[in-house]
Amino acid sequence: MDFKIQGRFIYLLTFSFLFLSSLPLLASTPFRINVLYWSMNIPGQVAMRKGLEQEAQNINQRARSASQRPVKLQAFVAGDGETGIENQIKQMYQAIQQNPDLIIIQPTDNAALSEPLKLANRKQIPVVAYDQYISGGKLHAYVTSDNYQAGYLDGEYIASLFDAGYVIKLILVEYPHVSSTVERLNGFLDALTETQQAYKILTTLKAVEPVSGQQAGKNILKAFPEKGSVDVVFTVNDGGGLPVVDVLAEAGRNEIIIASIDGDPSSVNNIRQHRLTRIDSAQFCGPMGAEAMRIAYKILQNKKVPAHVLIPTFPVTRESLTVYPGWDGPIPAQFRKPWFSRQPNWFGKIKVVK
Repeated sequence: MDFKIQGRFIYLLTFSFLFLSSLPLLASTPFRINVLYWSMNIPGQVAMRKGLEQEAQNINQRARSASQRPVKLQAFVAGDGETGIENQIKQMYQAIQQNPDLIIIQPTDNAALSEPLKLANRKQIPVVAYDQYISGGKLHAYVTSDNYQAGYLDGEYIASLFDAGYVIKLILVEYPHVSSTVERLNGFLDALTETQQAYKILTTLKAVEPVSGQQAGKNILKAFPEKGSVDVVFTVNDGGGLPVVDVLAEAGRNEIIIASIDGDPSSVNNIRQHRLTRIDSAQFCGPMGAEAMRIAYKILQNKKVPAHVLIPTFPVTRESLTVYPGWDGPIPAQFRKPWFSRQPNWFGKIKVVK
């Protein structure tokens, strides 16, 4: 045999052997995913994290049996308030510097992370956001609750409790920094308008976590000390809304109706015990985190994924308590609302927006 041909043959044989022997090692090498969480003081966000990390465990179990690559998560927690926003900006840059295979993030602020997202884009690191959006840059996928639906469900239910000609004396407890809470407020007000329910906004306060929520409750009592001066308080989440309920309940203001969003077990218990809260449009927090993790893994496998996914929200009221499974899911198929609605049937379908 020609020495050149023999040399090439030996080279190809050696290369093939080395390549084939490396396949088990490649299959066992985990994808590195940096996960940036917002707060561990807001129970709904803790439930989202649990859903995400449980799905990561499920993926790893399936990967072992199918000889596929598992995932390895590294967690960052930003914290609450303005400090949390600043922390997450630094954490995002730190996560990018580590050059992971993918980043999953629950943004603390829509605008603050645009520059680090653009940097991740330039470095070709895929980014999946859940719960909140990032303005500027490109997300590979965005998974969130149907927040507009959540607000709308609250609004149509509140409208059903009053005569159309009555002007509801309303207080809004909002949070304008993130897309989800803005969409919730828009949905709530749109529902009142579309049901032709009159209302007057007495004041607007800002709260999204326990400290600011407690202060909001105190401000309501100070500004409106007389019973009957407030009909409804709408809070954009339970993180800030539950302390509002506590402050008002301790002051004996049981005439006030609370409409909230999230599905915190404490808020559901308030509904069960007739303690101010009448409706809480619940997120399915566990399924949201799990869906974000599933989509992230598909991206790493070079599979096609939707760019924008909405997880349905469920209207928890005294009438629907027996149907609601809790925010860990599973998501019910459907039920018929026992109050007036232009859309009398609720369907538990995950929506692909695009």
